Amino acid sequence: MKLILTVVASVFLLVTAQAQNANKDAWLEDLITYKTGLEQKHIDVYNKISPTDFEKELDAIKESLGEKTDLEITIELMRLTRKIGDGHTTISFANQEMHNFPFELQKFEGEWRVVKTSTKHLPVLGLELIEIDGNPIDEVAKQIGEVAQFVENEYSQVVRTAQYLTFSELLYGLHIITDKTEALFTFRNTDGNLIREKVQSLNRPEYKTAAFSEIKIGVPEITQPDNPKTEGFWFTPIEETQGLYIHFQNYPTFDEMMRIGEEIAAFIFQNNTKQLVIDMRNNGGGDLYTGLVLAFALNLADPVNWRDGVYVLSNNVTFSAATSNTALYRDLLNATIVGEPTGSNPTGYQDMDSFELPNSKLVICYSKRLFKIQETPSSGVQPDVLIKSDWNNFSQGKDPVLQWVIDDIKAKN
Repeated sequence: MKLILTVVASVFLLVTAQAQNANKDAWLEDLITYKTGLEQKHIDVYNKISPTDFEKELDAIKESLGEKTDLEITIELMRLTRKIGDGHTTISFANQEMHNFPFELQKFEGEWRVVKTSTKHLPVLGLELIEIDGNPIDEVAKQIGEVAQFVENEYSQVVRTAQYLTFSELLYGLHIITDKTEALFTFRNTDGNLIREKVQSLNRPEYKTAAFSEIKIGVPEITQPDNPKTEGFWFTPIEETQGLYIHFQNYPTFDEMMRIGEEIAAFIFQNNTKQLVIDMRNNGGGDLYTGLVLAFALNLADPVNWRDGVYVLSNNVTFSAATSNTALYRDLLNATIVGEPTGSNPTGYQDMDSFELPNSKLVICYSKRLFKIQETPSSGVQPDVLIKSDWNNFSQGKDPVLQWVIDDIKAKN
């Protein structure tokens, strides 16, 4: 019997060693593909990190293959990718089985607030998150912020950190939580009392079908039309003014924008519209040339006050092409930029494409072009009128940026 157990144990160890070697070989192939793919496809992969430093860090990951889990290796690869230094060169979770805790967070005056949550956890909406599994949120945010992807400047650093804070696998891989699918969240309410909840993470299908509640902001002069033809893009007159509000959160297709642009121009002529407000806030990007189609259509609308009647709204979640279009609208439409700096830079590496690693199936995104939208590079498009988002207004559903613009329009009429 003892001999049989010894043989079984030996076979088990042999099989385990073979599996570990196979996994190590698979990762080595992936890491070679990662490096060569970026070198061949990225327009200038070593613009921030030197080839020597990149190779040194990649070698360190290779040496750790027998010691770290797949998740830990992925996180180290995310950490290295961040050092390439542009927001379009990233490790994407697009085809990975990931789980999220059912919250959306936003940072206000140093506090991480729940701005959206599943209805199951509705009582925590608006509360301040202070701990995850007993770890202070600032320490957690620091660790997450070092590996969060799609970061281009200090503004997107905060935004992306908030987004990645809810990935349960990432929290688990960084040893912040001890269970991949569950964690203890501690919140603080307005009275200073602590509320603790055990929360289950959701996979993508569960997250998409769950019911959510969120804090929304707005102004009484603007009402979204029912059933807009294009999701995330619509326009409506601003009540009590001669202004037109254009909600540009998502990019339509090129052909759709041509149609929409004609509709907007026709509306302007029919209603003798004097002011335009183009809201680029929370726009994650798309095709900047599609955004130029809108500029072309608007430029034909003679009734507009082209001296000081065009406004573009931006915030820290104005990314990629939306950043480029914000900067271009300032020049092409003589627009006044109002709000917060954009989360990506108008001069920098953009136009994203991707390739897939053969074994882990990680999607590697990279930049194909260098855009120089501004002669002088800046950290984000800096607004002409800076109005920061604050918790007092946000929690009451108020939109101080849009309200400032409407007040300015009314003062000119």
